Amino acid sequence: GSITEELYFTARPNPGAGIGHQMANWIAGYWFAKEFGLKFAHIPFSSQTWEDFLGFGQGETAVSELKRKGYRIVRLPLFDEFNPKEMNRIRTIICSYSGKKVIFLTEQDQFYQAQYGVMKEIQDKFYGASARKEDHLIYQKEAYNIAVHVRRGDIIQKKGANDPNLTMRYQENEYFVNALKTVFDYLKDRNNIHIYLFSQGKEEQFQEFRQFPNLHYCLEMGAQESFLHMVYADALITSKSSFSYKPALLNNGIKFCPKNFWHDYPDSPQWILLDENGNI
Repeated sequence: GSITEELYFTARPNPGAGIGHQMANWIAGYWFAKEFGLKFAHIPFSSQTWEDFLGFGQGETAVSELKRKGYRIVRLPLFDEFNPKEMNRIRTIICSYSGKKVIFLTEQDQFYQAQYGVMKEIQDKFYGASARKEDHLIYQKEAYNIAVHVRRGDIIQKKGANDPNLTMRYQENEYFVNALKTVFDYLKDRNNIHIYLFSQGKEEQFQEFRQFPNLHYCLEMGAQESFLHMVYADALITSKSSFSYKPALLNNGIKFCPKNFWHDYPDSPQWILLDENGNI
């Protein structure tokens, strides 16, 4: 239950990280506010264009507004959500400020594994955002549109750097080709299927995909536009990346996702998990 009406909880989207990472921070703050029975206080994303695009701050109390009202920030240490001792320690800290005007701020990159626990709330915010009036899609309305996100960018640039953080994210083109074959088999009753490949690089680096009909390369599309198309795809094939996992949380279609990933997936027929070879 609620500890006190005066206490707020927040997390700062990591300004040096990509938007998927920043969203993970924000979602963690939103989730743990509920978990600890506190009100949520909003810290804007580092980019105003993403702040407006996502609409997550709509209807939320801003940290800046609370500070003007005399609230002060109290930083919390990192904690393991699956460790009862650590969770109780955080609750004890929070209770010690009962009745005071305080905003609890998590340590940078406080981890929240499930992420989909706030899926309904962020969908309501995203689809209700005024920015949706500005959305433009290249999809054909009469087609069944499949979006494929092949994470490359930073992984390719730093290939050979022996960075385990990047190595665990890398998936060969073969994985996505197999995943597409899996999706085509799953959608065998569908007609007029179009594929949109979202990645970075040159077309010749993705020659394996030319075997599929109605293939559209989206290699130069901006991050926000790519994100938007992943959200609105009828079917979305994600990679081991927050940049496609977050659109998947907002997407109302079918999602085909790598089972081996650091965030969890809902137990739902709309979420289909694939093995390391791209098979169900």
